[in-house]
Amino acid sequence: MDWARDGRHWPNHQMSRFIDCRPHRWHVQEAGRGPLVLLLHGAGASTHSWRALIPDLARDHHVVAVDLPGQGFSRAGSRQRLGIDAMAVDLAALLADQGWAPDAIVGHSAGGALALRLAQALPEPPATVVCVNGALANFQGVAGWLFPMLAKMLAMNPLAGFLLSRTAGSAQSVRNLLQSTGSRVDDEGVRLYRALIGNRRHVEGVLAMMAQWKLDPLLAELPGIDLPVLFLTGGKDTAVPPETSEVAAGRMGRAEVRRFDDLGHLMHEEAPEVVAGALREWFSRHLKMAA
Repeated sequence: MDWARDGRHWPNHQMSRFIDCRPHRWHVQEAGRGPLVLLLHGAGASTHSWRALIPDLARDHHVVAVDLPGQGFSRAGSRQRLGIDAMAVDLAALLADQGWAPDAIVGHSAGGALALRLAQALPEPPATVVCVNGALANFQGVAGWLFPMLAKMLAMNPLAGFLLSRTAGSAQSVRNLLQSTGSRVDDEGVRLYRALIGNRRHVEGVLAMMAQWKLDPLLAELPGIDLPVLFLTGGKDTAVPPETSEVAAGRMGRAEVRRFDDLGHLMHEEAPEVVAGALREWFSRHLKMAA
């Protein structure tokens, strides 16, 4: 993605800035005052996926949304640091560099797993973590070794990102992909995802993240996470079934699950007002609001 070309067409672009914090160049969007809420998107997305939630939450929260390294407008300074553990360490370094101490971390899909890992990596953990359709399970059976292997093979092929960005970037193919997750995204959402999927560097970043993604250490440590954790799940989610969140929550001492039967994997995009309401209710119980 090229900010000079695409930035002025990006949602909430007036909130955007870039931060050089080794090893990456980060694109962040920041707005509001109050308890600090950090937003982490899922694999293949960007800050755009929070486009309606950022201004809503910023009315009474300090909101920071980050493009993960190699995705969106963030530049990966090292392609070897795109797994969950390395990204958690690098995000913690970014937060320290900016003097940000999150009161809450909200993550979608893979960003939900990253939110939990980041909470463990911070010197002062947040008051709470929220996982929106959190991807907290490994692929099962043959897919458990085949999908990561394919991601590694594709990530090693310098032409893979170019070919995928060219073949998967039509408006209809993007719309079909989004609908396959159980969500209905509006035309603006399709346009934004199409811009991402059509960008070679972004696709290469997603492939590298998939190739390095290892959940086993985090899954083994779930019972030791002593934080209030909220799992928001969509009953129509075909990418991460609600049962994934229910199983994870059952292994944690202070976790709750709230299910929305009519929503899919991208529930925060198709019904941002519903997700915002659930977040505000949860935050009212666990965050100290500014006077």
